[in-house]
Amino acid sequence: MSHSSTTPLKAGAQSVLCLGALGVVFGDIGTSPLYTMKECLGNLPAGVARADGILGVLSLIFWVLILVVSVKYIWYVMRADNHGEGGIFALLALLSAGKERSPKHRLGPIVIMILVGAALLFGDGIITPAISVLGAAEGLTAISPSFTPPRVAFIACVILFILFWIQKKGTKQIGGIFGPVMLVWFATLGVLGLWHITSCPSVLRALDPRYGLALLKHSPMEISALLGAVVLAITGAEALYADMGHFGRRYIAIAWYGVVFPALFLNYFGQGAYALTHPGMTENPFFALAPQGLPRAFLTGLSILAAIIASQALISGAYSLTRQAIQLGYFPRLKINYTNAEHSGQIYVPFVNTLLAIGCILTVVLFGSTDHLAAAYGIAVTGTMAITTIAYYLVTQKTWEHGRWAAAPICLVFLFVDLAFLSSNADKIFNGGWFPLAIGAAILAVMHTWKIGRQEIYIRVYGNNVTESELVSIARSKHVTRVGGAAVFMVGSPSGTPIALLHHVKANRCLHQTVVLLSIVTEEVPTVPAEKQLTLTEIGEGIWRAIGRYGYMESPDVGVLLDRVHDLGVPINPQGAIYFFNREMIITDGSAPMWKWQKSLYALLSRNARPVKDYYQITPSQIIEIGLPIQL
Repeated sequence: MSHSSTTPLKAGAQSVLCLGALGVVFGDIGTSPLYTMKECLGNLPAGVARADGILGVLSLIFWVLILVVSVKYIWYVMRADNHGEGGIFALLALLSAGKERSPKHRLGPIVIMILVGAALLFGDGIITPAISVLGAAEGLTAISPSFTPPRVAFIACVILFILFWIQKKGTKQIGGIFGPVMLVWFATLGVLGLWHITSCPSVLRALDPRYGLALLKHSPMEISALLGAVVLAITGAEALYADMGHFGRRYIAIAWYGVVFPALFLNYFGQGAYALTHPGMTENPFFALAPQGLPRAFLTGLSILAAIIASQALISGAYSLTRQAIQLGYFPRLKINYTNAEHSGQIYVPFVNTLLAIGCILTVVLFGSTDHLAAAYGIAVTGTMAITTIAYYLVTQKTWEHGRWAAAPICLVFLFVDLAFLSSNADKIFNGGWFPLAIGAAILAVMHTWKIGRQEIYIRVYGNNVTESELVSIARSKHVTRVGGAAVFMVGSPSGTPIALLHHVKANRCLHQTVVLLSIVTEEVPTVPAEKQLTLTEIGEGIWRAIGRYGYMESPDVGVLLDRVHDLGVPINPQGAIYFFNREMIITDGSAPMWKWQKSLYALLSRNARPVKDYYQITPSQIIEIGLPIQL
């Protein structure tokens, strides 16, 4: 387990990182007060005195924020970084580190489990923007009764459409306002909450955990509904870990303890104070914190801005998750646009953006209100949290010097809490929870099918491989004419001979004077230092093998790599070389150990995946593709 650098930076740089973390990392959890308290008060166990119920809910929210966010994620899970990067694929990379990867190996249960977690995150990426924007738009009903639920849903759909439409411009153009807006948001949360706490200081009794424990003594069914609402307070916790690579653990922690946690604490307790002093309250206690008129209109407008920013964080996270999955071989190649030359992490994936836009707008149309949507929200998040805990424990067994017993007790506590929340959300499956699960299942099917399909292709293409000595003999043959120029053959294996080369020689009886067998390997790290990206060996007879190594957060540029090959003495002009690629033509009636539907799905994915030639940023006029029929 590597550790992010904690070397202190200058005060100005620290402030910038902390402010950036406010805008990107904490948008989701920071907008939870929009709907969490309302849902909790609507799910109190029958027969509980209102005051006891309010204090119990506040106690549960406070201690869950402490245990899950402060202790689990910031103190523990965020220590499991892969060269500074976090997220569920970072855990997969840490677990895979040092293992010899063979395409013949089937995906084990641990890998499947982590893929399930990643798939659930995609489901969460669709529901979170929908509930955040819809919850903010519902604040309009507190301004005027003319904003009916259908009208509010329509406004939310328009906001989401605009949000996804501007994604192609990149976050660089609008990222500068994210941090300051969220700083104003958290300041507003804290000030409004503190104002109401001063009018009812007795609400601070909820800091006593016994109030929360008293609520948990009711029947399991009633407690299940309540916990399913309480979990809404921590639905953005996973983003802290996923976005760690952008800002570092140190500055995320500073932002949490210095700004976010105090603001959330004050606001939730302020909502509780308002509820205690207004026994007949029926409106959302969050918007009720602001006086009628201009203050409430300001709070509503600010909440819509904050919800958009919270959505942006999850949308950007979905792009990063997709790129990591592509690089690790779990997802078909897609077009990736880099929106900021200075920061490779700022990317735009058009296909994913379109799917998210359709999914989010469809979610708002299907559910119509946060009351209904909250019933579907939480199951994907809690599932991912439980999987993160298990994967984190497994990582500690590989990397901690203290052995398994040092991590076991605290991980068991985390898992107990995760499973309690997960089980409390189980009944949501029939009330809309099936929706994120269905999205997750579809993503999982794609990732699993693509990975095992690629493995089967690898076995069939390289199972009876031509050795390097045999390749040299072919090049020496008097039946093969050597022509001028250079050819680059893309090879899927660092030790393989490309089928395209053999087909080319067989059909044309010729071979270029300079031949480079180029393989691109994705390492289980986010980035690979420039000095370690290229390995070059001479095979003989003008044939060279080049291996480019990149991290899963990088996208290879073959032109730049070939420039370095030329600089090392290989007689090749990257701008004049011819690149040969295989173009797979999948036939689904073979003997591969895959379900029939998986073969058909893989064939569909293969046809629609972004061609390798585009992914490697090669000029089309330099490319020759050779068809390669493969039976699965």
